[in-house]
Amino acid sequence: MRTPSLATLALLCLVGCDAPNPELSQTPPHARNETIPLLQWPDLLSRERPTTPHTIRTGPSETDIVDLWLPDGAGPHPVVIMVHGGCWQKSIADRRLMDFAAEDLRQKGLAVWNIEYRGVDEAGGGYPGTFEDVSRAADALRDHASQFNLKLDRVGAIGHSAGGHLALWLAARPKLPKSSTLWRSNPLHIDFVVNSGGLADLDASAPVTQAACLSSIMEALTGAPSGARQDVLSDTSPAELLPFAAHQVSVNGEQDQIAPPILGESYTDKAIATGSDARFVLVPNTGHVELVAPGSEAFELQAAILLEALAD
Repeated sequence: MRTPSLATLALLCLVGCDAPNPELSQTPPHARNETIPLLQWPDLLSRERPTTPHTIRTGPSETDIVDLWLPDGAGPHPVVIMVHGGCWQKSIADRRLMDFAAEDLRQKGLAVWNIEYRGVDEAGGGYPGTFEDVSRAADALRDHASQFNLKLDRVGAIGHSAGGHLALWLAARPKLPKSSTLWRSNPLHIDFVVNSGGLADLDASAPVTQAACLSSIMEALTGAPSGARQDVLSDTSPAELLPFAAHQVSVNGEQDQIAPPILGESYTDKAIATGSDARFVLVPNTGHVELVAPGSEAFELQAAILLEALAD
């Protein structure tokens, strides 16, 4: 994998290489004087929705489905796995939320493997179903790489909000104990993850997510403690699986109230302390929606990070 170029490093520093004071993370000094309104979901969802002709079944269930966004040209194409958020609940969001981001990355030359999974509010979702779904979808990439001329020498992933948790978890799967129901032999190797306004540390995130999103569904997501599995975070929270091999970039909006930036900062600190290759980027004048809205500073930054990481 390439190390970041000087241009990329300069861009990162312009938007916040240094970690902020945690006490100011949710109310940054300049935000009090900021007049630019933050994007809301209708601002993104009212755009003309792009489509892709490539929808692929990866298993027997309705949610075993992936949309492949394929760049023009013969390839081979660098590929990024994309995981949507929505508080792990299908009633809030599904993979189509990421259509705009996927199409933009496709136009920039990246193949996007946009996966679906069962939410905790669906039959079979939660533990272990949600995790089994994303595992199956990610590993299915190997089965279709040759057909679509996708490069698997370096695989990236990007997940937004709850999807940040799942994208990092996919990269951490080699660290799962064999005793876990979620353990699989030979999981797809993921080299690079962008944790976009993500909830990577379930224990730290639960009390801070807006409207108690995570705390209200924690047991459904992680499963209940059992005699053989007292620590339910040991195989469900990326923070508990550190260190793992993938390079990680946590990108947070300075004014994000759904995933406050302290979550990305503290997770990155924990990752670095364990020896993981990780960094934190704070984007000013940015909330939760900008992170997946093409044309925003936050989205273009993340696209540049992915392109740099997956370049030849």
